[in-house]
Amino acid sequence: MAIGPIAVTGSIATDHLMHFPGRFRDHLIAEQLDRLSLSFLVDDLEIRRGGVAANIAFSLGVLGKRPVLVGAVGADFADYRSWLERHGVDCGGVLTVGGAHTPRFTCTTDDDQCQIASFYPGAMASSGSIDLAPILASRGVALVLVGASAPEAMLAHTAQAHRLGVAVAADPSQQLPRLDRDDCRALVEGAAYLFTNEYEWELLVRRTGWSEREITERVGLRITTLGAKGARIMGRDGAEIRVDAVPAREILDPTGVGDAFRAGFLAGVDSGLPVEHAAQLASLIATAVLESVGSQEWELTARNGEERLSDAYGPASAAAIGPYLRAVLA
Repeated sequence: MAIGPIAVTGSIATDHLMHFPGRFRDHLIAEQLDRLSLSFLVDDLEIRRGGVAANIAFSLGVLGKRPVLVGAVGADFADYRSWLERHGVDCGGVLTVGGAHTPRFTCTTDDDQCQIASFYPGAMASSGSIDLAPILASRGVALVLVGASAPEAMLAHTAQAHRLGVAVAADPSQQLPRLDRDDCRALVEGAAYLFTNEYEWELLVRRTGWSEREITERVGLRITTLGAKGARIMGRDGAEIRVDAVPAREILDPTGVGDAFRAGFLAGVDSGLPVEHAAQLASLIATAVLESVGSQEWELTARNGEERLSDAYGPASAAAIGPYLRAVLA
């Protein structure tokens, strides 16, 4: 079932990605965690475009959709805006805040793909002032993905979308530690799609105070990514779909993999693919990001995509998804 035009709200940031040649766990002393003070000497630094909303919008744009990006940035956003627009993203919902910096994400990844990160919000603090109504109306938006942003913006945009009768995809992700019970419940209640990874799902259950079943009954589809184990999709009726991950040929950086999955899934559903095939497409795009450095540097051809889908899921899946890939990828 097609979704229609999609708006993506959330963070827009610059990513500073570093690699620690070792394992964080080897340097953590359980008895001393209350006095933790560590510095990791890294051997690499990559400065890339990022942010939850921008990553999702980028991949949706590459996949032939024309998403509307909604978020707040600083005056240093001009080059980034041009990049996104060249890749099919409508930046008409982006607010530029004078005197503020575009948010910055700083992340160190170890050899186990574990990450320690920090996020400077900068201009994102003003994102709650963005009025969705004229943006959604002028573009006929049918779904608003509410991604991690300033908590007040996430709550405001969720409430606005519901009030305007526009479907919501809830993706609270990194902001869960900052949200209280009522906030989490407000973001989840009535969502057409609920996206989390495995850890975030467990945290969300604790934060809401609802059981797994109670949350699932309050949303249309619950999509939980499981890293290398793929993804699990639960319907309100309790029906479950499990999809394996597309095996990575080379792992370079996990940053943005979940964002890519979300984009691939929504693009697939909007293009009329059944949920299982949409999740397989999502896994393919997620793996393409895993095999690149930076969340918006992935490349994939239709032929290569079909081959990898066939290897991972069989010829029938490749045949079902292939026409879509050939229509949107060179």
